[in-house]
Amino acid sequence: MRKLFIPLFSVAVLASCGTANNASGTGTSKSSTSAQGSKAFLSAYKEIKAEDLKKNLYVIASDEMEGRDTGSPGQKRAGEYMVNYYKTLGISYPKACSYYQKVPADFMKKRGGGNLPDSENILAFIEGSEKPDEIVVISGHYDHVGTRNGVVYNGADDDGSGTVAVMEIAKAFQAAKKAGNGPKRSILFLHVTGEEHGLFGSEYYTDNPVFPLANTVADLNIDMIGRDDPENRGKQYVYVIGSEMLSSQLKVINETANKTTNNLELNYKYDDPNDTQRLYYRSDHYNFAKNNVPVAFFFDGIHEDYHKPTDDVEKIDYNLLAKRTQLVFATAWELANRPQRIMVDKK
Repeated sequence: MRKLFIPLFSVAVLASCGTANNASGTGTSKSSTSAQGSKAFLSAYKEIKAEDLKKNLYVIASDEMEGRDTGSPGQKRAGEYMVNYYKTLGISYPKACSYYQKVPADFMKKRGGGNLPDSENILAFIEGSEKPDEIVVISGHYDHVGTRNGVVYNGADDDGSGTVAVMEIAKAFQAAKKAGNGPKRSILFLHVTGEEHGLFGSEYYTDNPVFPLANTVADLNIDMIGRDDPENRGKQYVYVIGSEMLSSQLKVINETANKTTNNLELNYKYDDPNDTQRLYYRSDHYNFAKNNVPVAFFFDGIHEDYHKPTDDVEKIDYNLLAKRTQLVFATAWELANRPQRIMVDKK
């Protein structure tokens, strides 16, 4: 998660992947399908495992990745690992694109990105079986702050934890698809770059969406879900931010998904745009929200190793990471499979 908030300004540029034209309409809504009780859901849900999250995180947040600074060789190595992971699972990319969406250096420089090199968002995609033009986005940034004075800042929690959670959720949906129970709506697994320097990757995507933002049902953004903060030490909890800012239904769906799965404590302390920490504005969901796409941001809080070289894989609570990942999956499952897409009914 980025350390400081800087207002964002949108400038249209050409996309390296195919850029979609916006369509209109938000659809109507019906009550929950209670999909979490189905055998198809339960089978896919069980695919999310602490040991698999740990295996991937030990690679993503290793010294070999050199702290994954935006556009760095280490970040590119992490990206290659992720793309190979998706290829191994048989998960492809959007038809109009590839696994990579280039985020140009000039785009970032104009927004205060200094001399950052070109970088890439990574996109994996599972097409919906019944409503393929409606898109649920599951996002997380895979960059961190790099190496400083010869010390690697591995960013195991920030946002290695979110990165591997998105990968694991993709694996669960792909398992359902192989079993003949693929999602009705399409799902975009979006790993964005440049978050730490200014939410650049997500801004580039929303300026140049591969799928129309008007057809984007929601963005579930995962940024730091592998630790606990001092206020919640030892608790089974997660902070949820923004889930009812634009849609009254998204919070209800998330709470229902939670109750029917691990029943974590959902903490809404930061669920206020006027909160002094301004966390609603400080991760990649915000670029979707400012474009009228409902969002929910999942977060574990500011802990003692935040943006320090001590944010390492050994300090991750993998069982809690798995439970939080399962919650996001359960929420996404309902969004992808309910009869009608959620409504945007708030401003």
